[in-house]
Amino acid sequence: MEACAYHSTCFAKIAEATGYKREHIGKMARPETDGKGVRPRITQYYKILEVVDALRIPGHLAGLAPRPWELAQSTTPSRPDDPSTLIAQGGAGLWDVAELLRRTELSSINSAALESIEQGIDQLARAYPYADADYLHERTRNDLHYVTKQLEGRMTLRQHRELLVDAGWLFLLNACVQYDRGQREAANLSKAAALRIGEEAGHGEIKAWAWEIEAWFALTQSRWQDMLDAVEAGHASDQTHSVGVQLYAHKARAAARVGDARLVRDSLDAGRARLDRLPSPDHPEHHFIIDPDKWDFYEMDAYRLLGDDERAATHARSVIRISTGPDGTEISPMRAAEARLTLGVAAARTGEIEEAIGMGTAALEADRKSLPSLLLVADELDKELRARYPREAATRDFHDRVMTIKQGTVRPEHPF
Repeated sequence: MEACAYHSTCFAKIAEATGYKREHIGKMARPETDGKGVRPRITQYYKILEVVDALRIPGHLAGLAPRPWELAQSTTPSRPDDPSTLIAQGGAGLWDVAELLRRTELSSINSAALESIEQGIDQLARAYPYADADYLHERTRNDLHYVTKQLEGRMTLRQHRELLVDAGWLFLLNACVQYDRGQREAANLSKAAALRIGEEAGHGEIKAWAWEIEAWFALTQSRWQDMLDAVEAGHASDQTHSVGVQLYAHKARAAARVGDARLVRDSLDAGRARLDRLPSPDHPEHHFIIDPDKWDFYEMDAYRLLGDDERAATHARSVIRISTGPDGTEISPMRAAEARLTLGVAAARTGEIEEAIGMGTAALEADRKSLPSLLLVADELDKELRARYPREAATRDFHDRVMTIKQGTVRPEHPF
């Protein structure tokens, strides 16, 4: 009797907080036996949010981002509009909520679960610029296993395509993170998987991003013709999204490395024109959305390679400024690291060896790195220092640092 009274009191409190009838709460809480007595379920996403907010259930316990009332109560400073508090705090898995929602219906998956998966992918892509690469890799792999497991269940053709598209975005992100960590072969597998999914799902943007990733791989490996072929294939796959801006930027960066100044200018002009036609993004930190501020980064790279040190340094300082939040936290540490290397190259060319070494060392010590891209520019600074100051101990020390990082990039290769 005491247990029944306790449950009745709990049901009454829940009913009062959520606006549901107490009898309805009781039916939802009762067990099912032998397929009989099927209990009602909450299946609409906005209703689930109502319950979470009414009962003040912290977002991480439901697999959601922090709720507005949590943020209002928080006294701990954090990044403004941080989309990945769950990642930073190591909270509940992003897909836990999808699993809970999946169980609310007899079908394999429902629209609320699909929406939750898409939100989780969005959070990971927005965390990419600064979140720890090893942790991102682990989460992306886990999420890929979850999504591909759902593809084994019963669903409509529309739901199947949505899950395929989700898997495509995750493979793209996984390819980027793997390459950042120096896992070249695994990154190639993930990129190829994304391209195949894009083809099967008829999703031009995913195909274009897969070609953009191939162009990036080729750029950092000095495979110029492969890079140009990938750029053209990417443009052929998609003509409407911001991926085209990135493709033009890669073309400009490759042209700069072979000394074709005219192609550099033409490519930058075409990319800038495409960027100006796009709407301003709501979440510029999203890895698969090109924001206007990133254009300084592209021009910085091209002008450094063309030997226009004054312009390159101006853009580099702008990149560092844009990559730093109001509290001094770097929100785009990978961009900032390459900007410091650019300033180091410019300083080396003007005889300021201490400034060059200082900038280069700070770049190599960044916590969040894209190793292939970082080492590509670090090699440029290393060559400048050894060519201009071969007898300086600082030059030898910097060269040793670069070689140590290169030797430490070998990691176990996982298929995903």
